[in-house]
Amino acid sequence: MSEPNAVWRVCGEPLAPATGSGPLDGLRLAVKDLFAVTGFAIGAGNPVWLAEALPCEADAPVVATLRAAGAIVVGIAQTDELACALSGTNVHYGTPPNPAAPDLVTGGSSSGPAAAVALDEADIGLGTDTGGSVRVPASCCGLFGLRPTHGAVVNDDVLPLAPSFDTVGWITRDAATLRQVGDVLLPAGDTTLPDRILLVEARPETDVAARRYADRWGARVEVVAWPGDSEAMVASFRTVQLAEAWRLHGEWIDAHPGTLAPDIEGRFRHGSRVDPHDEARARADLAAWRADLLDLLGGDAWLAMPAAGGPGHTRDVGPETRDAWRSATLEYSVPASACGLPSVSVPTGADPPLGVAFIGPPGADRALLAAISEG
Repeated sequence: MSEPNAVWRVCGEPLAPATGSGPLDGLRLAVKDLFAVTGFAIGAGNPVWLAEALPCEADAPVVATLRAAGAIVVGIAQTDELACALSGTNVHYGTPPNPAAPDLVTGGSSSGPAAAVALDEADIGLGTDTGGSVRVPASCCGLFGLRPTHGAVVNDDVLPLAPSFDTVGWITRDAATLRQVGDVLLPAGDTTLPDRILLVEARPETDVAARRYADRWGARVEVVAWPGDSEAMVASFRTVQLAEAWRLHGEWIDAHPGTLAPDIEGRFRHGSRVDPHDEARARADLAAWRADLLDLLGGDAWLAMPAAGGPGHTRDVGPETRDAWRSATLEYSVPASACGLPSVSVPTGADPPLGVAFIGPPGADRALLAAISEG
């Protein structure tokens, strides 16, 4: 087994073999360091957390399902601390390489799984997506990534951040493998293609890619303005997210001051100051935005927009630049998260990489995967 590095916390040959045979036979699985893997502790991207954790007695259900379908766990991959970041710059383990853009970050918080897939050290990167943590690294690394409908994939025995938004997602190099994993993990669903693509125009490379896919699907493109105030939506999302995150992890953080990177600890401590009335108001605002978005989608449309605020930032930027990139990215990644909707990030071919995200109504997961794999 390997020593920790920026991609892998631990890996083996394999770390955990398949337990059955099926559609994922022989595919190599990189598991984000938030999932229970039998015999290994969850490290959550922090060495102090890891030192205090006990080995898991069983796989998380999603890991067990993938192994039963033939996947081989080749390692436990790094994450931003407690999954509360988007850059992938872990102060303890380093910044994973991004072979598609060597001067830029992979994005996070599923940074290790994304890097492992991009480096061809794994075929599937199993991650989590609360506010963009699968779609953003997929976008930054020129990969495919799915955030399923909230609750569509069981997330038991996965370290939570904010349960109202936490999802299990995955990253692959090609659309066919992304769909194969979905066939194993997702509930049955309709695969009907959309009649309309609602394009939130933002960047030429993502607009062109969205129109190209729409043409393949025979869908009409309509340019739309984002319904509502995206900055206000992000603010409401963060209010709820960080309040939940503090309730889950605040006691541990108080007992270990200075253990987390300053910016990450600062986000958690912001959650400690959220007033219950403000949280309730934020939840009501998010519910109203969700209703507006579902009304916009109707029963026949998907939304298309950039998967991130731009390509990944450079690896050595200061906190101000990193925070600006994070804020820009959240405006595109939060809508699906806040509304519990499925979203797939698809490479555009841009250099440096930037993905286009398609967002469908609840339960459109299989349709999204079928569309991009056939288109």
